[in-house]
Amino acid sequence: MQNVSCPSCGASVIFKSHASVMAVCEYCKTTVLKDADAVKDMGRMSAVLEDYSPLQIGTAGQYGKVAFTVIGRIQLRYAEGIWNEWYVYFDDGRPAWLSDASGQYTLTFEKQDERALPAFDELQPGHAYPILGQNFIASDIRSAECTGGEGELPYRVGAGWQAKVADFRRDKSFLTLDYSESERPAIYAGNSVTLEQLQCQLLRDDDTVRDSAGKIRQKVDALACPSCGSGVRFVPGVTREIICPSCRSQVDTTTRVAIVLEAGHRMAAASTTLELGASAKIGNASHEIIGVMTRSDDEGESWTEYLMHNPRGGFTWLIETDEGWYRTKVLDEWPEWSGGDSARLGAQTFSKRYDYTATVKFAAGAFNWRVNAGDTVRVVEFENGKNQLAAELSNHELTWSLSSPVPSDQIRAWFGTAVKAEKLSPKTPLLTIAKYFLYGMLIFNAVPLLFSFSGTWKFFLFSAAAIYVPALILQAMDDETS
Repeated sequence: MQNVSCPSCGASVIFKSHASVMAVCEYCKTTVLKDADAVKDMGRMSAVLEDYSPLQIGTAGQYGKVAFTVIGRIQLRYAEGIWNEWYVYFDDGRPAWLSDASGQYTLTFEKQDERALPAFDELQPGHAYPILGQNFIASDIRSAECTGGEGELPYRVGAGWQAKVADFRRDKSFLTLDYSESERPAIYAGNSVTLEQLQCQLLRDDDTVRDSAGKIRQKVDALACPSCGSGVRFVPGVTREIICPSCRSQVDTTTRVAIVLEAGHRMAAASTTLELGASAKIGNASHEIIGVMTRSDDEGESWTEYLMHNPRGGFTWLIETDEGWYRTKVLDEWPEWSGGDSARLGAQTFSKRYDYTATVKFAAGAFNWRVNAGDTVRVVEFENGKNQLAAELSNHELTWSLSSPVPSDQIRAWFGTAVKAEKLSPKTPLLTIAKYFLYGMLIFNAVPLLFSFSGTWKFFLFSAAAIYVPALILQAMDDETS
């Protein structure tokens, strides 16, 4: 959900999701529109979720049986998103940094090493580099700008301060090289952590996190009749012409209002099994769908990804494919992979299955980074039984995620009436059915083909074409209408 003050009466107005273009004030019944610049790219570019961290100055915890307190924060913004660096001070006098990026936390301490270190411009995500006597994999390489600092900090920062940092991972170990102050970077090393492991107290409560993360920071306008000033309404996806119910004048929709209306129509036409703003009860925690995107691979097969957020639990993904549903979590502990046909995570070995380019076709709502239609990443998938391991590699970042299947009945139990039942059950693609049928024909006719190839191959080829070509045409027609 998003919230803003009504421009007419000042009451709080709730927008169902980041993809909602209008809402009605419950008190004065004014129709409130988002700014045209904020909605014109809906479906082609997502919003960036901001200020979603449960941490705050004064939060306390423990690490290695030593207590610490959060005493300062730096917020850094790069082209696609933001992250927070929290400055913490331990009771034994040690300072450290608690990084909060996309709901993943790392705790690092400054280290000294006189050995040679790579130059910032030489770094590439996915490559291994010797640091502190071990090989670390570059996971994230960024130039960012400080949007502000608060509390106590070890050095002076302000809006516009430039940061050049590179992150590295090895199993649960985490390391940052900070090139902001000199060509020879400062080294910060530590581990991936969770707020539960740190036994954090005095966190922001869930309602406060939801309010700050959902705060609309752009201008909003009241949709009113220019002739009599009465409030008017429209239904996205249905209303094409707006007539004032009081004086019957037609409301002008030729300029910025038209942009908002068109964005509303575009979002209403985007049909997904789960809608933006839908809530799921998973365990004892409530998760809200805040972002939806559709991606496709090199062969044109597409799937839908839903980003769920819980103020305390962070981010979780639901993936909807033709084969079924998967729940996906970005990994803090990285697997071992040398670029070959297998990867090892803990005691499990995963076999390589696919290597392809994934392209974003549609994006709406808010993500923990900015998603644009046309964005591409290289995806390498591995499997172990029903579980899937995936590496996603871009020009700036490498991430690993683990997916497990979720039955359709479980999706229905989580989301209840928010599920579009007619779209919930996965369907097997026609081409896949045709391929299985052809395999069966080939097995059944193996003996005739082997002993009388010249007399039977024409009949087999004709039968195969009669099955495969119509399936190919019907699949193409189905893809156009879906």
